[in-house]
Amino acid sequence: MPSARRSFLIAALVVVSVGAVMSRQPIAQVPAPVAPATASTPAATAGLDTPEVLATPAASPWVSVTVKSGDTLSRIFDAQGLPVADWVQLVRLDGETRSLKRLRAGDVLHLRKGPEGLEELTYALDEARTLQVSRTDAGFESIVLAAEIEHRPTYAMGRITNSLYESGVAAGLPDKVIIELADVFGYDIDFVQDIRVGDRYTVIYEDLYKDGKKLRAGNILAAEFVNQGNALRAVRYVDPQGNAGYYAAGGQSLRKAFLRTPLNVFRVSSNFSRGRFHPVLNRIRAHLGTDYAAGTGTPIKATGDGRVTFMGWKGGYGRAVVVRHGSSYETLYAHMSRFRSGLRPGSRVQQGQVIGYVGSSGLATGPHLHYEFRVNGVHRDPRRVVLPRASSLPRQHVEHFKASSAPLLAQLDALNRSQVARAN
Repeated sequence: MPSARRSFLIAALVVVSVGAVMSRQPIAQVPAPVAPATASTPAATAGLDTPEVLATPAASPWVSVTVKSGDTLSRIFDAQGLPVADWVQLVRLDGETRSLKRLRAGDVLHLRKGPEGLEELTYALDEARTLQVSRTDAGFESIVLAAEIEHRPTYAMGRITNSLYESGVAAGLPDKVIIELADVFGYDIDFVQDIRVGDRYTVIYEDLYKDGKKLRAGNILAAEFVNQGNALRAVRYVDPQGNAGYYAAGGQSLRKAFLRTPLNVFRVSSNFSRGRFHPVLNRIRAHLGTDYAAGTGTPIKATGDGRVTFMGWKGGYGRAVVVRHGSSYETLYAHMSRFRSGLRPGSRVQQGQVIGYVGSSGLATGPHLHYEFRVNGVHRDPRRVVLPRASSLPRQHVEHFKASSAPLLAQLDALNRSQVARAN
């Protein structure tokens, strides 16, 4: 998740009333993998002659090099006194070795030197894969070593008293899980306007381990959020094609075709109205959208998949973008300070993709986004219109989904009974 979006969503969750006393517990403890025993060389048998052992030169120790801003493989090799021919051969190798051309500040290279130059190099491609390059008689060869990532399920549950983010942190929930929990239910719950003290939630998610050490939090597997007495459930399902999504118990998608709001951090400064007094024109004029006050430069997201049909200056709207979504829906985003680089009329955009940034161009008294939602050409209140659902699971996958989700739903039931009993 991009850091800007993450920080905006965290700020939104902190501002709103949500929080709670939560508990976090592992669902199952999986023992750390045991390293295989290493065979030892038998001691010499007493009384027998042993052949003379020739001394061999000690292997060069490993050197760890942290990549700095502006570093290249050639610069690092020069600093380590390695031949130019070595790095030239490396960058000509195919496959994952090409990653060495795109080193980033903070990456770490592990090098082992020998009489001829580089003997071995290792470089972490990601948390599960490591590139290993070794010198052979025929030149350098590379392989990718894959580590086994362990998935350990755990859970947390709580009741809202203050803020979702603050209570999650207090309970030991990682930022990623708190944000993902808000994302999962964000189509049905406005975490800025809808949550109330007394709402509660339960979430089952994964912790990822490598060699017995925790790497990070993984995906939410199942969750329940009770908002104003209305219980919503979600289960993660990966179909045979590898597509992942969150679904209700019957296989209905929780995702809607449109996001409710195009900003992560905002304040509603003006609602949809047929008779609003216009602050610039000083007369009554219909306000056929919703104004979201936010700081200049706040990213604006397309609320649904579609195609840009207009992008430019649009009278009192200032800098505006219009997106067409299929044959019936259209959205408009106005008063932008600037457009996203590379966006143009005819561009395809995806739900949640940044299309521009908040500003005050056109007839605006301050930085805000004016957002309109049209159905068959008729303006609808963006905050109240019934949003269409995205496609549910295909019929051929429903039975498999129900079978795989049943244990998770049973765990949610057990955890909820425990939470209610504890509260009583």
